[in-house]
Amino acid sequence: MAVEVSEAGATPSARDRVYQWVRDEIIKGTLPAGRFLDEVWVSELVGTSRTPVREAFHRLNSEKFIDLLPRRGAQVRSVTSRELEEVYASRRLIEGHAARELCLASLGAPPTLDELAAGMEEAGREQDWFTVARLDRAFHRAIVDAHHNSVLTELYDALRSRQQRVAVRALQIRPQRVPEIDRQHRAIVDALARNDVDGVAVLLDEHLRPIPEITAALG
Repeated sequence: MAVEVSEAGATPSARDRVYQWVRDEIIKGTLPAGRFLDEVWVSELVGTSRTPVREAFHRLNSEKFIDLLPRRGAQVRSVTSRELEEVYASRRLIEGHAARELCLASLGAPPTLDELAAGMEEAGREQDWFTVARLDRAFHRAIVDAHHNSVLTELYDALRSRQQRVAVRALQIRPQRVPEIDRQHRAIVDALARNDVDGVAVLLDEHLRPIPEITAALG
């Protein structure tokens, strides 16, 4: 089981290890919507006591990954069309503002974008949707972070896990969109590099619009 390490280099707590494992398996779809999660099963799998599992479940519940049901335990939530639309609407507001401000300040494209775009293209060819979603998240966060507005970055970071889950689900439903998504990423980098305020706004608005076929499939 891969474990994230904090920026300070500290080993994550038992609660964080449980949270990371369950979150990632839900994002990947290994723990599908509707699946009930047993505290004992999770604690044995991750190698912790039941207390960190309960604590992690409360966090996952607050982030809309699971529902805590009286006398029935934890159940993985479905990704709904409404959730997808709300996540993308929030992203359009935050990312669109950050990108326009970068162009107005003539700051160009953040230097990591080309490498992240290339990584997504490679993972997409292998249909590794979890990696695509992780790199996609890093790509778009780099744009927000370059604006150096700590409040906007905090708001954006609150979307992290739901953003990745929505992205994986969308890719699973319509994998044929991957080449188009790759082209959009490259166009966004180019617009930022040219400090094209209007162009990057249009590109992000198009890129972050839910696809009708995907919302219809989610119901």
